[in-house]
Amino acid sequence: MSERFDAVVLGMGPAGEAAASRLLGQGLKVAVVERELIGGECAYWACIPSKTLLRAPEVRAEARRVAGVSEPEQRWRELVDYRDYMIRHLDDSAQVSGYEKRGATVVKGEARFQGPGRLEAGGRVLEADRIIVATGSEPRIPPIDGLEQAGYWTNRQATTVTELPESVVVLGGGPVGLELGQFFRRMGAAVTLVETAERLIPREEPAISERIHKALQEDGIDVRLGAVVERAQLRGGKRVLQLADGSQVEGQELIIATGRSPRVDDLGLQSVGAKARPEGIVIDERCRAADGVWAIGDVTGVMPFTHVGTYQGRIAAGDIAGRTVRADYSAIPRVVFSDPEIAAVGLTSEQARERGIDVAAAHVALADAIARPWTFEQDPRGDLGVLVDRKRDVLVGAWALAPLASEWIHYAALAIKAQIPVEVLADTVAQFPTYSEGYRMAIERLERD
Repeated sequence: MSERFDAVVLGMGPAGEAAASRLLGQGLKVAVVERELIGGECAYWACIPSKTLLRAPEVRAEARRVAGVSEPEQRWRELVDYRDYMIRHLDDSAQVSGYEKRGATVVKGEARFQGPGRLEAGGRVLEADRIIVATGSEPRIPPIDGLEQAGYWTNRQATTVTELPESVVVLGGGPVGLELGQFFRRMGAAVTLVETAERLIPREEPAISERIHKALQEDGIDVRLGAVVERAQLRGGKRVLQLADGSQVEGQELIIATGRSPRVDDLGLQSVGAKARPEGIVIDERCRAADGVWAIGDVTGVMPFTHVGTYQGRIAAGDIAGRTVRADYSAIPRVVFSDPEIAAVGLTSEQARERGIDVAAAHVALADAIARPWTFEQDPRGDLGVLVDRKRDVLVGAWALAPLASEWIHYAALAIKAQIPVEVLADTVAQFPTYSEGYRMAIERLERD
């Protein structure tokens, strides 16, 4: 016997939760389906535990750079206890109870479409005219000879670690690789970071890659760029990678951080007319994937960020409510919580060229331009870059590598979203002393050029 609902949300990570909460707020009868834990990857194995773990060694590193402060003691067991508190001890019973109290039907288990408006989930058949797919993503494991036999960690093992390894090899020089590599190095492990591309964070400006490469080396991380892994093996209790140039790297643990793939397999998407590419489920600007089907979050492959997933959750719920909504991804911040932090928004110079946009670019070394870096730390760090569309005279891209960049990149995000004229930005007064003053300095440099 089937059960009838107004809407079903398949996958209850941040994107699914954002959608479900709004659907419940609209007074709909909602079923939510989750195969693991309500809260998803972000809450238990990614964003929340990683940023919690990163903060303690970051504070210790900050103390070394601040005048008149001694280096604080790190207490690993207390950090583990707090991390476990933040990830709810991998227990979502309070979340299940909370949704049930709000009137949702919670179904635990795998799910598969059985045709339009019909799902089989956890041994139950659910019917609804509105179904939202938010099944997320999973680690992409490269096809390296011997890798399965050698053994490896993904972000899940790395962020729930209880005993620190003596040495680590990190495969991947993207955000996850940088954050985890820096964390384990600052906790005392010898770290080797292996990246196939010729630079770190290849999706961002080359200037960012150069500066974060230097920062990692200063931390004592062995960075190998342009390194192709031919095979892996377990030897003498170490994970050993053989590189194409004939060299080897080894560590007690091997962390795979080579990207993620959308969870689309075995969902029965063809039965409802939804299309999936390797990048994810194809959606329109209202997050519609097919008649009566929406897709949101990592499974769409639009941008693999929690904040994009929750944004798409709002878009899908708004569309279901009958509002006129359209997703706009032009001003989505991108942050790597390294030290210093990497933050960017809008287009890179390469993307602007590909779109035929004539841009003016400016870059400032913040310590040479404003006071805040000097009040924040000794031997201050920080760079800021902006891109302006010459024809429209509006900001189309910005990047920063500096302390707290994740917080003040939103100045640029709002400017890009609202298409604020450069002359207005130049006339806007920022608090003194703050990192945000750097935007005015960069814009003034644009005017001089």
